[in-house]
Amino acid sequence: MAEDLEKIKMDYAQIGGVRLHYATAGEGEKLVILLHGFPEFWYSWRHQIIGLSDEYKVVAPDMRGYNLSDKPTKVSDYEIDKLVDDVTGLIRHFGYHQAAVIGHDWGASVAWAVAAKHPEYLWKLGALQVPPIPVWKKNQTLKQFFASWYMFFFQIPVLPEFLFKLNDYAALENALKNSTAEKGVFTDEDIAEYKKAWSEPFAPTAMLNYYRANILKRFFTKTAEMPKIKVPTVFIYGEQDKAILPETVKGVSEMIDAPFEEFHIPTSAHWVQQEASEAVTEILREFLAK
Repeated sequence: MAEDLEKIKMDYAQIGGVRLHYATAGEGEKLVILLHGFPEFWYSWRHQIIGLSDEYKVVAPDMRGYNLSDKPTKVSDYEIDKLVDDVTGLIRHFGYHQAAVIGHDWGASVAWAVAAKHPEYLWKLGALQVPPIPVWKKNQTLKQFFASWYMFFFQIPVLPEFLFKLNDYAALENALKNSTAEKGVFTDEDIAEYKKAWSEPFAPTAMLNYYRANILKRFFTKTAEMPKIKVPTVFIYGEQDKAILPETVKGVSEMIDAPFEEFHIPTSAHWVQQEASEAVTEILREFLAK
C-alpha cells in the first residue's frame, strides 16, 4: 500500500474564504469526489483513490476543519449548507460541470445534501453508512437514540476536545480500532497518520463543530422537507455498525427517484471503505461505469 500511496498527489484549493487541502490521483475525463467523515480525513479513502484512479480524476478533500484544510472558528461555519458549497466549489475549481460525489459518515450527509440542493452538479451519488435524514428520522428508535449518545455529548463545550487529547488521543484511537468487525483494520502506521491530523491546531474543536452546528437543528427542529433524489445513487452499508443501526437505514430506496442500488456488507462495521476496501472499490467501479 505504501508504494500505491506514492501515486497520490497533494494540493490546495481556495473555495470562497476557505482553503481546502486535497489528495488526488488519476486524470480521467470524469471527476469523482470522495468525502470523509468523523474523525477522519482524506486518508480514509486511500484504497478507493488508487482503485478508481485508472478511470477517473479522483479527489478526496480534507473537509473544512480537518487535517490541513482551514478551520473556521465559528460553529455556524460548519452548517450543512456551507459544507455543500465547499463541494460545489471544488467541482468548479477543477473545471468540471459535474462530479460523482461519494461520502462516508458526515461525508455521506453532505453528499445527500448536495444531491438534494444541487442535483445539476452530480452525475452519480454514493453514500456509505448514513441514510438521508428523512429515513433516519422515520426509523428513529430508542435503541438508535442511545447508540447516538456521543452526538449529544459533543454539544458540550470544551469537555469533549479535552477528553480527545488525553493520553495522545486514546479515545479517538479506540473509536477506530475497537469498533471494526475484525481486529487489525487500522495499523499502527494508520493510527500515526490519524494522530497527526488530530493534532493540527484547532482540529478537535473544528471536527466537533459538525455536530454542534447541525445535529440539534436537523433532528429536533422542523426543517424544509428533503426532496427525492433525482441522481443515480448507490448506498453501501456495513451491517455490524454499532453507531448507525441496521433498522435505521431501512427504506433508503423510498427517497430515490432515479436508478438505485443498495449493498449490505455483513462482515463490516462502520468504517466500511477500509474494513471491506476491495468490495467497496469494486462496487463503486461497477456503479460508476454504468
